[in-house]
Parts: sequence; C-alpha cells; structure tokens
Amino acid sequence: MRKAAGKRFRLLCCLCSVLILVCQALYGCGEKDVPVRDEKLIRVGFSQVGSESDWRMANTASMISALSESSGFELIFDNAKQRQENQFLAIRNFIQQDVDYIVLAPIAESGWDDVLQEAKNAGIPVIIVDRQIDVGDESLYTSWVGSNFLAEGERAIRWLEGAIQQQGRLNQPLRILHIQGTDGATAQIQRTKALNDAVRTHPGWTVVSRLKGEYTEAKAYELVRDFLSSGEPIDVIYSENDNMSFGAIRALDEAGISYGRDGDVMIISFDAVRDALKLCLEGKINICVECNPLHGPRVASLITQLESGETPPKLTYVDETFFSSGVLSEELIEEREY
Repeated sequence: MRKAAGKRFRLLCCLCSVLILVCQALYGCGEKDVPVRDEKLIRVGFSQVGSESDWRMANTASMISALSESSGFELIFDNAKQRQENQFLAIRNFIQQDVDYIVLAPIAESGWDDVLQEAKNAGIPVIIVDRQIDVGDESLYTSWVGSNFLAEGERAIRWLEGAIQQQGRLNQPLRILHIQGTDGATAQIQRTKALNDAVRTHPGWTVVSRLKGEYTEAKAYELVRDFLSSGEPIDVIYSENDNMSFGAIRALDEAGISYGRDGDVMIISFDAVRDALKLCLEGKINICVECNPLHGPRVASLITQLESGETPPKLTYVDETFFSSGVLSEELIEEREY
C-alpha cells in the first residue's frame, strides 16, 4: 500500500507544474473577475513561495492533493515566483474573492503586518505553512505548521561532531563552506544559527565563505564553481537544501575534488528529497537532514478543526529525522513519498 501511495504521489509531483499553470490561468494575480463560487466547497486561497526546488514542488503537490474538490475544498493557487510583493497582491486578491481561509507559505519572516491585518479585518483566518512570520500581533494568523529548522541544523551539527571524532579530527581545524538559502527565510535563519553556534563552541572550526545559493541548483553551482577556482581548501560543505547540494556536487566534479563518504569534502544537505537520498546511499552526500514537505493533510485538518468550532494549536511541528548511507536502502527510498 505504501508503494502504491508513493507512486500516486510521485505522479502528482510530475503533474504539479501543469496544475500550477491551470490554477494560475483560472485565478491568477490581477484577475478582476471573481470566479463563480460553489457554496458547498470550502474556498481556500494558497500563496506559495514558488517552484524553486524539489522540496517546494512536493509541498505544492501535497497541498493541491489535500485541498481538492473531492475532499470538499475549492483551492485558489498562486505561485509568487519568490517575490514577496506577489504574495501581498495574492492575499489581497484572495480577500476580494471572499475566500474562507488563506494559506500562506511566506518568502520571508518580516513585512506581513499590514496585509494580514487586512485579512483579519475581512474575517478570514490565515494559516502559515513552512516558514514562520514575525508580526507585532500574533492574532493576525490562526495557526502555523512546519519544521523545527533550528533542530534540523543542530541534528546536522551533532552528526558532524561524531563524524570528525571517529576520524580522530575533533581538535583539528575544520574549514566549512556554507551555502545559504534565501535571506530572511526561517529555514535560512535557523539553519545558519545552528552552524554559527557550533563554530563559536569549536575553536578550530572556520566558515571560509558564505554563498547565497537562494535554494536553487543553478545559483549554487555558479557560486561554488567560482569559489573553488580560488583554490582555497575546504573540508565540509554545509548546504541548506538538496538542490543547492546538487549544484555544489556538479562544481566539485568539474574541479576534480573528491567528496562524500570516501572523499576529501563532507557534504551536509537538508530536505532529504528522493534524489538526494539516492546520492546519500551511493556515498556522495554524507548526511541528508529531513525536512518534511507534506503539509497538505495537516492544513486540511486545521481547517476541519476550525470549521467544527475547535481551536487548533498555534504551532504544529512535524516529526523529522536524518539519513546517512548506513541506514538507507533502495527499498526505503522507493517507499518515501517525496
């Protein structure tokens, strides 16, 4: 059953781009005509960050699947294309279209007070998913569901401490190349904090450079390629998502630098999407820290609670783990839903 579910979900991911285009065509930003409403359905407006990574596409597919008409929802989807101003416009359009709920996957933590006040004034509950927001009045949103990104970073650091201790290098210098995600995103802030805290408590650890990979493979590849051309040695790449790790690996291959389980450079990656887990199983990525994107059913459950007059929790953290080659198998990877 789990294999069948995984195959169905992967098919959804493949169709996700098409569904996004269809949703945008029907309900795109700037549309003046409000779609005809089916009063039997719960109308939900969802503003998504974009489609910059495998994780994001899996997250979108999960939302589209859970908030479907067959489940009693009418989903109005908007792809913000990684621009916060697009999300402001989308939320105002959702208000104009008189949605029952707004779901927001915020690009950055700050800047939401005014537009969410407009939603509150309109009586529309707002559910935040994935990244968190920093607002002066926490009543501007009803609930948040997502990952504990600081715990993810700390999990990666504990693994790194154990790995270098096994190698007898605990007190030796460690040169770390840090590839960061989008500035201001909760995942970037918290995963960076975990690394910074570790560097402060390990005198021999040094961050030799911080590269702004923006969670994309192409950007990370260009930045890592240019960094490696300087000839500065590194021992670890701390990459804040899998797609940036893919870009870094391509740059390492071109530079002829070995990496992974038997290489000169250890790679720490976050998200644990299927392609990254395959590389981890092969020993090319040392550790994949899980960041679960399947928030659709959780959001649907929160809305169901609100519809029933219940008060859902303000914060809901998902359970996550990490993977290294020693605990992975092809069967385990195949059974996963993303």
